[in-house]
Amino acid sequence: MYDQKIATYISDLSEDVFVLSAEEYHAIENEKNYYEDTRAASIEALKIVQKQRGWVPDGAIKAISKSLGIPASDVEGVATFYSQIFRQPVGRHIIRYCDSVVCHITNYQAIQSALEQRLKIKPGQTTLDGRFTLLPTCCLGNCDKGPTMMVNEDTHVYLTPEGIASLLEQYQ
Repeated sequence: MYDQKIATYISDLSEDVFVLSAEEYHAIENEKNYYEDTRAASIEALKIVQKQRGWVPDGAIKAISKSLGIPASDVEGVATFYSQIFRQPVGRHIIRYCDSVVCHITNYQAIQSALEQRLKIKPGQTTLDGRFTLLPTCCLGNCDKGPTMMVNEDTHVYLTPEGIASLLEQYQ
């Protein structure tokens, strides 16, 4: 069945052709079974593609929309709403530092500066070696322990600029 439908899941939104892998296709088809309205499977479908590829390319949006039988604009809306869905390539390690008002009071700016200097990138960028992507986020839920950041799923609290270099060395 997958081979017969493969043409349906090819997208040429740009010059690139996008095809869901058999694994992605079957996982999305399976996920649809859990929802009465297939729109509800959008976030899981995006996560399936991102898990395989590290990010969600433009062509995947249309392929997912065809698989779910919903408009591509609906899938794009979900993809752009959730900060955990990456719409461009990212590094092996995602650094999210809190830039909320509370972390402002605890001087997150010094942490941001230390990260930028150490990594030689600005927020939203990825290091040349593809090791780190630096992303500000509004809140990490550790307001009493700021400044705070996450590397992948690991939370780091009570940060100091002096500790940034050794912390980053933990992530190869």
